[in-house]
Amino acid sequence: MILDRREFIADVSAAALGSVICGKVGRAEEPSRVVSAASAGNLPRWRGFNLLAKFNAARPRPFKEEDFAVIAEWGFDFVRLPLNYRCWSSPADWRRMDEAQLVDIDKAVEYGRKYGVHVNLNFHRAPGYATNSPDEKMSLWKDEEAQEACAWQWGRFAGRYKGVPSSRLSFNLINEPHDVSEEVCARVCQRLIAAIREVDAERLIIADGVNWATRPILTLADANVAQSMHVYDPMQVTHYRASWVAASMHWPVPRWPLKVREGDVWDRERLRKERVPAWKALQAKGVGVHVGEFGCFNRTPHAVALAWLEDVLSIFRQNGWGWALWNLEGGFGVLESGRSDVSYEDCKGRKLDRVMLETLRGG
Repeated sequence: MILDRREFIADVSAAALGSVICGKVGRAEEPSRVVSAASAGNLPRWRGFNLLAKFNAARPRPFKEEDFAVIAEWGFDFVRLPLNYRCWSSPADWRRMDEAQLVDIDKAVEYGRKYGVHVNLNFHRAPGYATNSPDEKMSLWKDEEAQEACAWQWGRFAGRYKGVPSSRLSFNLINEPHDVSEEVCARVCQRLIAAIREVDAERLIIADGVNWATRPILTLADANVAQSMHVYDPMQVTHYRASWVAASMHWPVPRWPLKVREGDVWDRERLRKERVPAWKALQAKGVGVHVGEFGCFNRTPHAVALAWLEDVLSIFRQNGWGWALWNLEGGFGVLESGRSDVSYEDCKGRKLDRVMLETLRGG
């Protein structure tokens, strides 16, 4: 039986919701555990983390219930699941879906219900498209078969979760569209939206902005979908010595604020000017905004990463935007981040960056 959020909250005592895992948490403001109904024009200010169990098709893993437990007990209420379609199907046979892999996603949705955490399903890699993997033979932006395949798979997800309220579950269409015009991206998104709504007209849908989710898709403003932005500005701070960004190996050790050259400085005010106006203009059209990704890689000095995070979080807070850190566990996260300049705390056998956690809790 599927319980809605009100039933779930009624079944869990205030004492249980207030308990804390992995030691004392401190007094930073906690996100609310009671989430109101969600709509494309009225998103709750969900805050949480990306969970990567189905991100890598070569090493797909089940989602861990303990992740949902710790996220909830820290006071957060949102997870984004970046999914790789090759975990459950293949480019050559995209209509055949591996049920065992889909059951793992079912369990994540159920963990979300159990712990009061909203689950956002994202096609991080879709038929014909991946952010930084060039081996897709089809193009989602150009090929009819790729668009058919992506729409067909989203339609199957819509049917699988029909009846799960949007307060608990949302769909995030395509991760970080890039190298595509706004018009073409909007046209493809409309096809995916139609495939979902043909099966489940009530599902909350979120579309990433174009240009790596940095710029909103204004032509979708009246499509009754929310939109998601990603914030990794400037990359000299957030991706310093990240192996998948070749130039990063030659960047100097970053500071924050960052002086790139004379007259070219990144600070809180520049972040605000670069990112806020376009997304506030989208909100003025009645479109909800959420930050689906942001974070700072583990080779950036910890103090610099924290200073950057504080400024970014203050911008999100000022504008009422929820967010999801990339990621919970790993090089950008608060667990097992592999930083050499952090005194970690034990969290049920995992290394916790307590200072970063408290910074996030304050945001």
